[in-house]
Amino acid sequence: MTRLAGRALRVTILLGESDTWHHRPLYSEIVHRAHGAGLAGASVFRGIEGFGASSLVHTSRLLSLSEDLPVAVVIVDTEERVRDFLPQLDVLVSEGLVILDDCEVIRYVGREKPSRSPDGPERPA
Repeated sequence: MTRLAGRALRVTILLGESDTWHHRPLYSEIVHRAHGAGLAGASVFRGIEGFGASSLVHTSRLLSLSEDLPVAVVIVDTEERVRDFLPQLDVLVSEGLVILDDCEVIRYVGREKPSRSPDGPERPA
């Protein structure tokens, strides 16, 4: 189980919901690469309104502009692990904003994986 406490680094990637990487949602590609890199975790948040460098406001209130709502991917891990992951973001993110913030992890606890009985359903470990 990954342990994370104390000083950490948060990377936030702001992009559009319709951004893709090889016909796959870009946010999904970032999450799967973060998982593959062994980072502590990644979450995707869908915005209801926003604008970026293009200055075009996208909002869920107008059907014509709701196709490219803002998306934020947030990853938190140790500074070393996040910085090691940044070259992958350089490759993936051609439009958007990547932000690094120092942060402090107060609590990071995951669920225990259920164990399987050889002759029955899953049981809590």
